Amino acid sequence: MNILHIDSSPRRQSHSRQLSAAVVEKLLEVAPGASVSRRDLGTEPLPHAVADYAVALSTPTTLSAPPKGSLDVSEALIQEVEAADVIVIGTPMHNFAIPSALKAWIDQILRVGRTMKSTPAGKVGMLRDRPVFIGVASGAIFSGERANQPDFLTPYLSLALSCIGLKTQQFLPLQATAFLDWNEAPLARKKVLAALDLSVVREPRGMRSGPAALPSTG
Repeated sequence: MNILHIDSSPRRQSHSRQLSAAVVEKLLEVAPGASVSRRDLGTEPLPHAVADYAVALSTPTTLSAPPKGSLDVSEALIQEVEAADVIVIGTPMHNFAIPSALKAWIDQILRVGRTMKSTPAGKVGMLRDRPVFIGVASGAIFSGERANQPDFLTPYLSLALSCIGLKTQQFLPLQATAFLDWNEAPLARKKVLAALDLSVVREPRGMRSGPAALPSTG
C-alpha cells in the first residue's frame, strides 16, 4: 500500500500537520508495510497556474497539442495520485476555505481529458476511487451546533475530489484551535481520531506492499 501524505499549512508546527501525521500513523498500524510518499505544499508551494498551462487547457485544440512542457507539473502530480492507494491531506481553514497552496495543487490535478471528462450531465471522474482522509484545522467552529462561521472548505474540496473520481472521503475537523492550548492538542486530536473509519482501507483494493517510507517528493 502506498500512502500519499499532503500538507498545506505554511506553519511547520501546525494543528493540521499534527492531525494528518496522526492519521498516517493510524494507517501504518493497519498496514505496517505501507510506503509513504510526501508532498508538502506549505513549505514547498507549487507555482500557481501560468500562462502556458492556461493556454493548454483553454480549448480542445490546444489541449491536444499543448505548449511544450506546459503540462509537466500537472502530469507529475497526477501520477503521484494514481500511484497512491490512500491519500491523507492536512489543511488549515483560511478565510472559510482552503489555503491557496492547496488550491494550486487542485488546479493542477483537475484536468479535462486526463482526470475528468465533461459530459452533458457534468464532470465525470477518470481516476480510480481510493480513500481520502482530510484533516482540517480551524481557529473557529464551522460545524455542529456551536458553528459560528460558514464552511466553504468541505463542500468545495469534496466536490473537487469527487469530480476526478475520488469519492471515498472522510473529513476530520479539529475546531477552535485559536482557543486551544498546545498541551491540550493531543487530547483534542485523539477525540477527532476517534471518528476515523479505517474499514475502507481494510477492504481489498489491489493495494501494494512496500518499504516503510519513500524520499520526500516535496
